[in-house]
Amino acid sequence: MNGGNKKNGLGSSGLPIGMCLGLSVGTAIGAATGNIGLWMPIGLSVGLCLGLVLGQKGGGDDGSDPDEKK
Repeated sequence: MNGGNKKNGLGSSGLPIGMCLGLSVGTAIGAATGNIGLWMPIGLSVGLCLGLVLGQKGGGDDGSDPDEKK
C-alpha cells in the first residue's frame, strides 16, 4: 500500500511527523490562548505543509543529478 507514495515522489515519513508536531504545537498555543478550536486546525495545516516539505527533501535522492545529460 505504501508503494504509491514512492512512485509519485512523496516521502512517507515526513507527513506523519509534520502532522504530530503541528497538532501538538497548535494544541499548546490553543491551550495558552484559550481557543483550542481555532489553533488545532491551524497547527495541523501548518504541520501538513512542513511534513510535505520534509518528505520531499528526504525522499528520492539516489545521488544522481537530474539535470545531468547522459
